Amino acid sequence: METIRMFTIPLPDQRLLAVEVSGPSTGVPLVYHHGSSTSGTQFRFLQRAAHDRGLRLVSFSRPGVGASTRLPGRSVADTANDVAAVLDHLGASNSLQFGWSGGGPHALAVAARLPERVAGTVVMCSVAPYEELGSDFFAGMAQSNVDEFKRALMGENLLRPSLEDDAQKMRSASAEDVRQILMNLLSPADRVLATKEVAADIGASWAESLRHGVDGWVDETLSYVKPWGFSVQEIAVPTAVWHGAEDLAAPFAHGTWLAQHIPGATAHLLEGHGHMSIFLASVDQALAELASTL
Repeated sequence: METIRMFTIPLPDQRLLAVEVSGPSTGVPLVYHHGSSTSGTQFRFLQRAAHDRGLRLVSFSRPGVGASTRLPGRSVADTANDVAAVLDHLGASNSLQFGWSGGGPHALAVAARLPERVAGTVVMCSVAPYEELGSDFFAGMAQSNVDEFKRALMGENLLRPSLEDDAQKMRSASAEDVRQILMNLLSPADRVLATKEVAADIGASWAESLRHGVDGWVDETLSYVKPWGFSVQEIAVPTAVWHGAEDLAAPFAHGTWLAQHIPGATAHLLEGHGHMSIFLASVDQALAELASTL
């Protein structure tokens, strides 16, 4: 496995952004947008898939997550400026964007706002805009996620205490603890593929995300249920939407909505997959398709 470089970069508004880079230094950056409650800590299975294709895997912890400075009140669209700064730091004029789970909206924001620097985009298990889905946003969603988003709709003061309670268990979770915590979010397909390595990597990502508190997680959840700051209909770069029919964290209706509303989107709406299983089973195919946009 190639060496992982971890560093922070200064941003124009005086914030710091924590970045991880692995893989060939000459490879096109594959910018990975992490899921909510996790961080830019890289999953080993994604590293292997990216490096095997000669891609440089670039991830970063969004504001308030890990070592990245908080940006209170941030919108999903704000991530485009941070990605531009990362690409500038790397001296990269072009990139590929990959967003999983809560990272999906952020990958779409970059595709919409930085089309001149994005060859192609993949969103996998992404949530769709609450303002578009309305009450359908919650249909088929695991109760723990329903509760989190409904608290967000009522404001930070109600949301924060519940996330702080959750974080107490997540910061020091072992691989087995991770599986137990995620049990109510995982479909049977997910549970089969929740390997020890993946569970350990999720635990490490949680630990990094939450080591300074839940500010980033709070801001993130609030951002999903308010206007994102852009429309997916602005997207003009090749985009693929991957979603499993058994997803309980971001239900299938979210993926089908995105596939229908992103102009020219390629849809991979798969039966028999959930929130994690589709990521593990389809990452190689997704990256092959994504690399073909270069």
